[in-house]
This record gives sequence, C-alpha cells and structure tokens, in this order.
Amino acid sequence: NARLKNEFSNLNWKFEDKSQELKDTEECAVKKEEQNRLVIKNLKEENKGLNICCADLLSDLEKLRKQEAQWKKEKSGNDAGIKNLETDLAETREQIKSLLSICSNLSFQVDVKQEELFQKDCDVFRAK
Repeated sequence: NARLKNEFSNLNWKFEDKSQELKDTEECAVKKEEQNRLVIKNLKEENKGLNICCADLLSDLEKLRKQEAQWKKEKSGNDAGIKNLETDLAETREQIKSLLSICSNLSFQVDVKQEELFQKDCDVFRAK
C-alpha cells in the first residue's frame, strides 16, 4: 500500500509537472499566436502601404511615358524644322553664289563701260 502511495505520489508529481509543462506550452503557444497575429497585421499594413506606393509609381510611370511620347513628337517636329531650315540655307547659299557671280559680271561690265566712256571723253576732248 505504501509502495502504491509512493508510486501514486510520484505519478501525481509527474502529472502536476506535465500539467505545468502543458500549461507553459499552451501559454507559449498563445503568446506565439498573438505575436504571429501582430506580425501578420503589421505585414498587411506594410503591404497596403507598398501597394499604394506601387500604384503611385505606376501612375508616375504612365505620366512619364506620355511625356516621353510628347517629347518624341516635339523632337520629330523640331528635327523636321531643322532639316527644312538646312535645306533653305543651302538654297540661299546657292542663290548668294549665283548673285555674286552676276554682281562680278556686272562689275566687269561697268569697268568696261567706264573704260569706253573714258575713251569717248578723250575722243570728244580731241575733237574739240
């Protein structure tokens, strides 16, 4: 009977020890679960913030793409304008060359006419 009481006491002690261990484990599990809920809540909030940031970045990207397309259009128009101006400049240079040639020719003719006029003045003077 004493042996059984002793064994019962040991079993009771082990039971209490295991009960306390179970209680501690349950408390630890509850704390871990609470921590996990908090971590999940924080991650969800962070995810919300990141989603908002991502949406803003996508909106900015779309604006920048539209702006790039507009700039490309403007650049294309400017390039065409520059090409037209270069063509006009080349044509103007050709006209200047042609006019310089005509001017040189006319200047030569003026020199010839002045020489002829000088000769005629001399002839008139001799004739007087």
